[in-house]
Amino acid sequence: MSYRLGVDVGGTFTDLLLMNEDTGETHTAKVPSTPNDASIGVLNGVAAICAESGVAPQLIQRVMHGTTVATNAVLTGKGARVALVTTSGYRQVLQVARSFCPGGLGGWVSYVKAPLLAPLELTIEADERIGADGAVITGLDENTLRQRLTELKARGGIEALTISFINAYLNGEHERRARAVAQQIFTGIPISISSEVVPEMQEYERTETTVVNSYVRPEVANYITHLQRALEQQLGETVQLSILRSDGGLASARAAAESPVNMLLSGPAGGVAGAIYFCQRAGFNNILTFDMGGTSTDVALIQNARARTRRETRVGDVTVRAPSVDVRTVGAGGGSIAFVPELTRALRVGPESAGAVPGPAAYMKGGKQPTVCDANVVLGYLPADVQLGGKMAISREAAETAVQTLADAMGIDLMAAAEGIIKIVNESMFGALRLVSVEQGFDPRDFALVGFGGAGPLHANALGLLTEAWPVIIPPGPGVLCAYGDANTQVQDEASQTFVSLTEDLSTEQLAQVLAGLKDRAVASLIADGVAEDELDIIYQADLRYAGQAFQITLDFTDSELQQQGVGLLTEAFDKEHEQLFTFALEEGHEIVMLRTIARVKARQIDTAVAASDATSLEGAVIHRSRYYYGGEYHDAAIYDRGRLKEGWVVPGPAIVNEMDSTTVILPGHAARVDAIGNLLINPAD
Repeated sequence: MSYRLGVDVGGTFTDLLLMNEDTGETHTAKVPSTPNDASIGVLNGVAAICAESGVAPQLIQRVMHGTTVATNAVLTGKGARVALVTTSGYRQVLQVARSFCPGGLGGWVSYVKAPLLAPLELTIEADERIGADGAVITGLDENTLRQRLTELKARGGIEALTISFINAYLNGEHERRARAVAQQIFTGIPISISSEVVPEMQEYERTETTVVNSYVRPEVANYITHLQRALEQQLGETVQLSILRSDGGLASARAAAESPVNMLLSGPAGGVAGAIYFCQRAGFNNILTFDMGGTSTDVALIQNARARTRRETRVGDVTVRAPSVDVRTVGAGGGSIAFVPELTRALRVGPESAGAVPGPAAYMKGGKQPTVCDANVVLGYLPADVQLGGKMAISREAAETAVQTLADAMGIDLMAAAEGIIKIVNESMFGALRLVSVEQGFDPRDFALVGFGGAGPLHANALGLLTEAWPVIIPPGPGVLCAYGDANTQVQDEASQTFVSLTEDLSTEQLAQVLAGLKDRAVASLIADGVAEDELDIIYQADLRYAGQAFQITLDFTDSELQQQGVGLLTEAFDKEHEQLFTFALEEGHEIVMLRTIARVKARQIDTAVAASDATSLEGAVIHRSRYYYGGEYHDAAIYDRGRLKEGWVVPGPAIVNEMDSTTVILPGHAARVDAIGNLLINPAD
């Protein structure tokens, strides 16, 4: 008997899911995050879930981990001190960037450019040049490079080195030789080269991406190494650690440490994977997801049970050429602080958060400022006597005291202030959902809405009213759904190549030949990690545009589809997607600019077991009688234990459904039905 463990580190809590790989039995745990060292929270969680489940630590064979270490390094500006080597004449590549100032026509007036991650004083040039066709124009002068690198090292404090030469995506020989020279001088620090990190055209994006990889690499590598050793001590030397990638796949610990730029949105991708896991089994393939945690809310659109992905990842002011699930984030979480500016006297919520420390006032950990969580406590949505399975004390009095400060500032009563906080944060999340749906040509009413995260189910029904996306689905264990996603994701890797060609000039055989070479590169790293080639699924991608466009669309296809339909498969799919986004399509001029192969370990489907309930009626699942405030008045509400609800039972609103990791609010005029998977399906009452 063996177990796999999914671990998701959030801003407030660290969530864990332990799954029996033979029976599908699951156990969950939720412990406070430790912002100063995330690994401490992970290890605390492992100890807690093993103690609560009675599972011996040595039975855990695989740990799948979603982490925000790379993200936080970029957001806080606490990455490595990076030096950069460019082709002669391109020293200013990061400074010039794309000569774009955000903020509209007058944006340049107030725009303050963020400091370069590889500053000019640590940037040197190498005498070399590769042509646009990949041919060597000027050979690499290794002696001069060695001298310049020696002078660079003498400046001191360099923690990572990046090498990015012009046109290296076509021919990386000079970068590899430069790395060999640098390794003789810079011993003991990581060296990243662009032809391996992101072998794609456009020198600025390629350089920026490789620099970011260097910027976060020491911290990520140290974190992964430390966590791997600690897990081996706690769980045994055979445990395998995998890290969630931004695109929703898993990477081995080795691959994650070498290419951490692919982990910048590791955390949000886990929730999307978990939502797909439960909703697809229940027959819902088109869904909108919103993951509301303690600090922020992440939203995404899922079509045909596949998350939409983008080829760029943006964190703060940094944009890198790395694949990621198309997740939009807003500063709206359970810990978001509500305030009234002195000038406008208008209520505002977020983006500043109370986080794990000091936390909301209701948690009694030192927090005094009113938060969204406190408003939920005041309104009765988060009952102070049966919350989180009774494992965390919540003070209604402390929450009321905090929210009352806002009520006094605005001259309104306590309940109106609390309800105002909830309405504002709901509108903020609704705006994010419109970005991934309406803005991209989709009608939210054609999708189901999935609410999860520790705070998501509290707001899900209200967001259903705003989006008109029904049913509103609350999956089992919504507060630890990211950990579910981590535990049910497959290890993958990819290889890409710039390939500029009009489709009309390309035969199916030529395209298949290039893809075969990319396949060999993609599977190589997985084979190096001990995966057999017959255990892999292969997916191909092509980035297309109309000739002359700067915008491109990524299309997925398989080898069998290519052989059956030929290159026309790509043009037809591109026209359909282009029309979806922009309402028009052209008949000719289709141009491929990038090809990609993704190798993914075949899924081993494990159906989680639904715990048996001993309740014989809906009344038997009631654990408390309470009331909550909604629409300007109080409503009597029964509080149900979710673990005692059975398939087919319907919970009428107003009601509250309680479980260990989250609390679901069912509003008046709505009802929730339990399906065969254990999801709660909330719909307007007939």
